[in-house]
Amino acid sequence: MKPPAQPVNPAPRIRRWPIILAAIAICLAVVAAYHDSFSGPFIFDDEPAVLDNPTIRQLWPVWSPLVPPPEMTVSGRPLANLTLAVNYAISRNRPWSYHAFNLLVHLLAALTLFGVVRRALVQTGGGRTTACIGNPGKPAPPRASRPGQPQAPAPARPDDFTFLALAIALLWALHPLQTEAVTYVIQRVESLMSLFFLLTFYCFIRSVESARPLPWQVCAVAACFLGATTKEVIAVAPVLVLLYDRTFIAGSFLEALRRRWRVHASLAFTWMILAAMVATTGWDRNGTSGFDIGVSPTDYWLTQFEAVTRYLWLSFWPHPLVFEYGTIWAHHAAAVLPYAIVLVPLAVAVLVALRRWPAQGFLGAWFFAILAPTSIMPGRIQMIVEHRMYLPVAALIVLVSVAVASRFGRAGIVALLAWAAALGCLTESRNTVYQTARSLWTDTVARRPDNDRARNNLGNALVDEGLITNAIAEYQTALRLRPTYPEAHSNLGNALLTAGRVAESIAECQEALKLQPAYAKAHNNLANALLEAGRLPEALSHYRTAVELKPGDPKNHYNLGNAWTKMGRLSDAIEEYGTALEIDPYDANARYNLGNVFFQADRAPEAIRQYLIALQLKPGYADAHTNLGNALLQLGRTPEAIAQFEVVLKARPDYAVGHNNLGAALFHAGRFAEAIQEFQTALQIDPGYQNARENLERARTLNRSNAANRP
Repeated sequence: MKPPAQPVNPAPRIRRWPIILAAIAICLAVVAAYHDSFSGPFIFDDEPAVLDNPTIRQLWPVWSPLVPPPEMTVSGRPLANLTLAVNYAISRNRPWSYHAFNLLVHLLAALTLFGVVRRALVQTGGGRTTACIGNPGKPAPPRASRPGQPQAPAPARPDDFTFLALAIALLWALHPLQTEAVTYVIQRVESLMSLFFLLTFYCFIRSVESARPLPWQVCAVAACFLGATTKEVIAVAPVLVLLYDRTFIAGSFLEALRRRWRVHASLAFTWMILAAMVATTGWDRNGTSGFDIGVSPTDYWLTQFEAVTRYLWLSFWPHPLVFEYGTIWAHHAAAVLPYAIVLVPLAVAVLVALRRWPAQGFLGAWFFAILAPTSIMPGRIQMIVEHRMYLPVAALIVLVSVAVASRFGRAGIVALLAWAAALGCLTESRNTVYQTARSLWTDTVARRPDNDRARNNLGNALVDEGLITNAIAEYQTALRLRPTYPEAHSNLGNALLTAGRVAESIAECQEALKLQPAYAKAHNNLANALLEAGRLPEALSHYRTAVELKPGDPKNHYNLGNAWTKMGRLSDAIEEYGTALEIDPYDANARYNLGNVFFQADRAPEAIRQYLIALQLKPGYADAHTNLGNALLQLGRTPEAIAQFEVVLKARPDYAVGHNNLGAALFHAGRFAEAIQEFQTALQIDPGYQNARENLERARTLNRSNAANRP
């Protein structure tokens, strides 16, 4: 009978309480640093991926969210899109559950990193640099190892490794550089992929320790598979796992493959899954990344010298952090020479270290390999992106932390924990910038004043806050920086329409369509301006074009419904609002407008139903309360109508129309004195309110008549 397989290097028995204490500390610290991130709004790529993503609006059938739409961050990343669908089912368009999920992923990733580092230190004996954590400066005696394994010194106490791993996990989890991957909702694609990346390593390490490695190997492959459905950077995980095996366990690539070829081959098989995911985006992420997108690979690669150098700087000194760097091009090698002087020797040092100092070489390879996919594959929009450092920064933290612990022992670990606490305070401060779209884009513009995209998005944030004049100025600045920016032209047109400058609005939207004829949002904005100008046939044509370009966008159907309503074609309006609600059943405004059309078509019961649903979706919706009251009044349900108008006035006591409506309902109830008082209040608020004046005279007449007829 064949004896059971023995682990390559079984971990020593250790006490559990330090591990539990460390896990609790990680959880508390991460929550403390990110406790104020739950109220942040959807920003930038969150809006198309969440607010305009029809595939997340239902969890059943299950394959609906597994087929993300093109031209979004979640394209070709079905698992990430599925998580958005789960969040949508929980909180719809309210961001709190999305932020909670991101924080949970970050917390799990921190705990997994803690497990990976702790087990790696214990499994390998900590390497020569950490063997003397308890007694710094004194070399440790060597210990025997199996043939083919690198010689390793005797380990320090396992508890020392636990607290060193705790310090490393906290430094990583609390680093301000991580905020973009955690607080920016859609960048869960980065943090979720990283969680699966770390789980792949953790399960592989456990498989090496275990007398029954197969279950852990299966888990490692499963984690890598899930990572392949989340983001493309997972492609380097099989390579780094093999390098880890060679460096810390087997001693050579041949020995690693001889002992564990099945698990390494299975991990490599996930590349097939990843290829299938990339194929769904046309092999170039819908024209945004690849070698066939009209971007010079050489120019892009030159920009990465600055990018990686900046990443290194921010890893050690996280200031200034910039949410959006803008599009940067370097056309000549001389322009990146200062950065190349830093990076080229560093890359050469990593190659040398892989042979002479394998542990340090592995950490260097981790850093460069994880950045490689986004640094090598040309992109046409973003060259420097801080969330790309979410996982690579772990290598730098491990390298520095191990060196500090080796030199200063337990005092060094205490210093590392204090450093982590300071980073946590910086992270909490950084999260305040994400509290509103306006604060985030104002900060970005302050860091990068020549960033046209930041200017455009600051304009959007100002529009949302009703600061139209300021928004127009930002859009105009964006267009001075890039005159051929269709989105800025379209947004400027929308802002000008809000400001009542209809002719200028039309001109800007037309300019946007000259630059990008298939731009659905510009067609919508132009149609809105044409509708305001009374050019209904032209407006209708552009609304229809927007629907043809993006039939899955409920806003396009909603706006077309508005146009049909204005033209008096109520049946067509009902059809378009119905289509919008099939795509997004939780749109309170579409429910309200559909109710209005039913009311105009003398279908008051159906109108009431839509108003009630709108109020369920959007409590406190004053216009819905008002029109619900009108519909109830038409059906003779006067007490209910009075109750609706009173709700409106409780929220808006200075609302002249609300007082007039309540007066009309009281009038129908025969309560003329109270009706007179409401009409008088309406006229005090708005002396020119003719309908209220006429209602007041009618109420006074009937009140006098009733008084004269009393015995």
